[in-house]
Amino acid sequence: MAVTASTKNMALAKAINESLRRALEADPKVLIMGEDVGKLGGVFRVTDGLQKDFGESRVIDTPLAESGIVGTAIGLALRGYRPVVEIQFDGFVFPAYDQIVTQLAKMHARSLGKVKLPVVVRIPYGGGIGAVEHHSESPEALFAHVAGLKIVSPSNASDAYWMMQQAIQSDDPVIFFEPKRRYWDKAEVNTEAIPGPLHKAQVVREGTDLTLVAYGPMVKLCQEVAAAAAEEGKNLEVLDLRSVSPLDFDSIQTSVEKTRRLVVVHEAPVFFGSGAEIAARITERCFYHLEAPVLRVGGYHAPYPPARLEEEYLPGLDRVLDAVDRALAY
Repeated sequence: MAVTASTKNMALAKAINESLRRALEADPKVLIMGEDVGKLGGVFRVTDGLQKDFGESRVIDTPLAESGIVGTAIGLALRGYRPVVEIQFDGFVFPAYDQIVTQLAKMHARSLGKVKLPVVVRIPYGGGIGAVEHHSESPEALFAHVAGLKIVSPSNASDAYWMMQQAIQSDDPVIFFEPKRRYWDKAEVNTEAIPGPLHKAQVVREGTDLTLVAYGPMVKLCQEVAAAAAEEGKNLEVLDLRSVSPLDFDSIQTSVEKTRRLVVVHEAPVFFGSGAEIAARITERCFYHLEAPVLRVGGYHAPYPPARLEEEYLPGLDRVLDAVDRALAY
């Protein structure tokens, strides 16, 4: 990325803050709602300073009631607002699950296209921060299964900035999964750039021997895996999906037709995870190109463990490298 006057080096959390600030400035119908998003600035300080600058009627501290937060956002959207709601931690979203899947996701179809619900639901998700129970879930596959929702997750500060802008501008509801372990990772962000399509995957490392597909918190790990594999003469391609629903199968197919092998990596459990859909679809599309089965690396089919065990639970460098070796051994 060329460094210009509009290019800033910032952490992913700060990029989201700057993006929300820009949206609040640009459109008086944009509102931010959630537990402790105002005076505290959010548990991770993602909304820090926004209530001070835009007032309590634009950045709203809500009661501890996730169903009420999303339900209120739906009503506001019906009246022409563009609410951005924060679920404080991933595991807290389930009280709002009914509102999201039976109301938010269905209203456009129920009204035969007459009603749009431009609501963004922000969810810090994933592990790696040593949190207690219900604070490290990866529930993206549960929402991706629901038609009517868009599901996205940035892996870096630049994508976080621009994908949030695009999510707020979308007339469809967007579940915006923020990888909390990456909140403090910094990158260059050009705030005047022209962003690519919201649901387009990006090749973040070119390769020829095998494709690693990931999104959100696992993209950085896959880049580390590719660097480690390069020391052994293996040339891996890393594809950042950016979007879980819709999925950019065309970009995955293009990469796999070149490398002929695919490993999908995500934090969520492998069992019925998003990697299963990718594996099935790419096996259908690329059957005569594949030289090895599509392999998946993720969490175990078990409740998220205590913090002292999470490094054993989460995919790490060795577990992904093992899958790479197994795929290349075919």
